[in-house]
Amino acid sequence: MTHSYFTGDREYFPGIGKIAFEGRESDNPLAFKFYDAGKVVAGKTMAEHLRFAVCYWHTFCAKGADPFGVDTQMFPWDEPVEEMRAARSRMDAAFEFFTKLGAPYYCFHDRDMAPEGENVAESERNLAAMVALARERQDATGMKLLWGTANLFGHPRYMNGAATNPDFAVVTHAAAQVKAALEATVELGGENYVFWGGREGYAALINTDTRREMDHLARFLHAARDYGRSIGFQGTFLIEPKPMEPSKHQYDFDAQTVIGFLRHYDLADDFKVNVEANHATLAGHSFAHELQMCTDAGLLGSIDANRGDPQNGWDTDQFATDLYDAIQAMLVLLADGGFGSGGLNFDAKVRRESVDLEDIFIGHIGAMDTFARALEVAHALRERSGIVERKQARYASFDSGDGARFARGELDLSALRDLALDSGEPETLSGKQEWYENVINQYL
Repeated sequence: MTHSYFTGDREYFPGIGKIAFEGRESDNPLAFKFYDAGKVVAGKTMAEHLRFAVCYWHTFCAKGADPFGVDTQMFPWDEPVEEMRAARSRMDAAFEFFTKLGAPYYCFHDRDMAPEGENVAESERNLAAMVALARERQDATGMKLLWGTANLFGHPRYMNGAATNPDFAVVTHAAAQVKAALEATVELGGENYVFWGGREGYAALINTDTRREMDHLARFLHAARDYGRSIGFQGTFLIEPKPMEPSKHQYDFDAQTVIGFLRHYDLADDFKVNVEANHATLAGHSFAHELQMCTDAGLLGSIDANRGDPQNGWDTDQFATDLYDAIQAMLVLLADGGFGSGGLNFDAKVRRESVDLEDIFIGHIGAMDTFARALEVAHALRERSGIVERKQARYASFDSGDGARFARGELDLSALRDLALDSGEPETLSGKQEWYENVINQYL
C-alpha cells in the first residue's frame, strides 16, 4: 500500500484527505464501507487479494465527451498551457488521487502520460521525460505500476489497424510505440504489459485478408515479446478481448478466441488474458464466464473491472456496483487461487453528468467496496454453503470405476456402448440451479 498521500506544488483535490475505512454504518460518501485494506480474508489481506489499480486514461484524460457532445468536465490539471507542462500537472494530480484513494497500483497508455511529438524521436523523448517523473513519484509514494501499454488505436494512422494494418509503414510506427512503451514499463517496474487490439480487426470483410492480418499480428506479438525479454521485462504479456467497437469485428473477440490464438501461434507461454467485464457482455457472455474460460485454460492474467449498461449496446465503462456479478467473479478467482501478477484495474469513468471532482473518488470508492464485499461473500460461500462440495458431487461418477477409466482415456467407443447396454437408462439428476442462485442471495 502507499505510504502517504502525495501533494506536489499544488493540491488538485483540496478538502479531500486520505480515504479511510469507516464501516458499513457510515454515511460518509468519501469513506470505505467494506474495503478494509488490512482485513484478512482466506489467509490474505483484502489489499493482497484485490490488488486495486486506477487507470490513467478515463480518470485523468477523459472529460465527459461522447459521440454526441463535447467535454463537460473541466479539470484543474487541464488548464490551457504547453502540452508537456500540462502532462506534468496531470501526473501530479494523478499521484495525489492514487495515494489519497489508497490504491496500490495504477495503469497507463503511453499517450495518457506524454503527448505525441512531431515524429517518433520527439514522442520517445516526451515519454522518457514523463517516465522519469513517474519514477520519482513512485519512489516518493510507494505506488506501483500494474501494467503499461501503448495507444495503437487513437491516431488517424491506425484507422485500418496497427499490427494488422495493410500498410507496412503503419506497422513500423506501431512497433516504435510498443518498443518505447515496453521500455517505460520496465523502467517503472510494471508487472504486466497489455495489448488491446481496438482496431486489430476489420470494417469490411470484402477488402480484408484476414489470414494475413492474423499472421502479422502474431509476428508483431512475437517481436514485442522477444524485445521485452531482451530488456529485462520478466512480467506477463496480456491480451484484452473485445468483440467489436470500434472495429466491426476484432480478432480478439472473446477469451476463448484469444486462448485459441495464443495456442495456435505458440504464444501461450508468455501471454495471458486481461478480462474486461464490459467487453464480456458485449461478446454475449457474462463476466464470470470469461474468467472461468481463462482459469480453465490456466491463462487468466488480470481484470479490467467495470460494467456496461444493459440498455446500451456499447462500451459504457461504468464503475462496478453489481454485487451479484462481482460475487460470481470472486468465486471463480478464489477457486483459481487468486491473482499472480494481475489485479483489479478500474477501467471505468464517471458519467458525463458527474462534474464534481469528488465524483471521481466516489466512483472508485463504490467499486472498491463492491469487490471487497464480494470477496467476503464469495469466501463465505466457499467455506460454509456447500456449493464447492455440491459441484464436485455432480461429477462423482467420473471419480472411480468406469467413469474414472473413461476420464483417463482407457475406454474406446465400443466399450462405452457396451457399458450403456449393460447399465440401462440413466437416472435423471437435478442440476439444482435454483438452489445455487438462492444460496448466493442468502449469503448476501
